[in-house]
Amino acid sequence: MTYPLPRRLAAEFLGTFWLAFGGCGSAVLAAAFPQLGIGFAGVSLAFGLTVLTGAYAFGPVSGGHFNPAVSLGLATAGRFAWSDFLPYVVAQVLGAAVAAGALYLIASGKAGFSLAGGFAANGYGDHSPGGYSMAAALMIEVLLTAVFLLVILGSTEARAAAGFAPIAIGLCLTLIHLISIPVTNTSVNPARSTGQALFVGGWALQQLWLFWLAPLVGGAIGGTIHRSLLADPAKA
Repeated sequence: MTYPLPRRLAAEFLGTFWLAFGGCGSAVLAAAFPQLGIGFAGVSLAFGLTVLTGAYAFGPVSGGHFNPAVSLGLATAGRFAWSDFLPYVVAQVLGAAVAAGALYLIASGKAGFSLAGGFAANGYGDHSPGGYSMAAALMIEVLLTAVFLLVILGSTEARAAAGFAPIAIGLCLTLIHLISIPVTNTSVNPARSTGQALFVGGWALQQLWLFWLAPLVGGAIGGTIHRSLLADPAKA
């Protein structure tokens, strides 16, 4: 069953809100909490869990993209209508921006809160958690987004085990964060990056171009590889 576009956009908004609020919220509120902070591993798991739970909750309506790079990769692979791409992107960016706003209202309720801490924004150079260069950030974001699309496309094939795709996708996103938080704070999602950058401003907005360009390129590469080499020949 294909739902009407407005309902699918609502599901994308809600799913992206949940991904951005849950993942970035864990980084802002819980990662370095005194003595009991969840650290990089906890934040990585939080991002994976938001995608896993969101895919089960909202995926049956919209397909569970929650990410412009995923929508682009699916369209490139022939699994999503190009005509729906821009509406999905708008819904995703709005969901992430509203999530960032809600997180800001909560985080700013604590004395001493400052956006100077980064607010889980993505960055490179001086704004990379590990001081990694722009070239390193570009490479890892392209590579990991491409792999993310390969996992998404492979696990959602009709020949794959039914019902397990959200688990594979959630675990993949967890692994992606475990690898790349030190490099860029991990984007692989332009909507997630945009929501946080809108509140941080300054350097985060200046560097935001990379966190649109690299994931979109990676998504297109992943979609192209799957369609060319890995797709079910019977559906080609």
